Amino acid sequence: QVQLVESGGGLVQAGGSLRLSCAASIPTFSTHAMGWFRQVPGKEREFVVAVSWRGDNTGYADFVKGRFTISRDNAKNTVYLQMNSLKPDDTAVYYCAARGARYFGSSVFLQEYEYDHWGQGTQVTVSP
Repeated sequence: QVQLVESGGGLVQAGGSLRLSCAASIPTFSTHAMGWFRQVPGKEREFVVAVSWRGDNTGYADFVKGRFTISRDNAKNTVYLQMNSLKPDDTAVYYCAARGARYFGSSVFLQEYEYDHWGQGTQVTVSP
């Protein structure tokens, strides 16, 4: 059974940093593209960042470019989201997502429906 477990969320002041981790129990993790999404109450879940299965391509939402960085460690079956210069508007539940992508080269996936597996989410709260 595939499981994605996020960790690293918490409370931070504006301008601070957090590093989220997503540990995946996927035997073929190294051929799965990964993504991070976020959601605030009353709003739809939105794309934040994605990485190809090869790790050679990334995609970022405009509102996080230059502040957030996604990376992956296939030896640890883990994907990371380094978040710097956090703003109160970044407050949300952050979700990790995975999909098989072995035949998609360096593609990244930006839409919710393109992912097969989701974590339970981790809360990030940024205070002014």
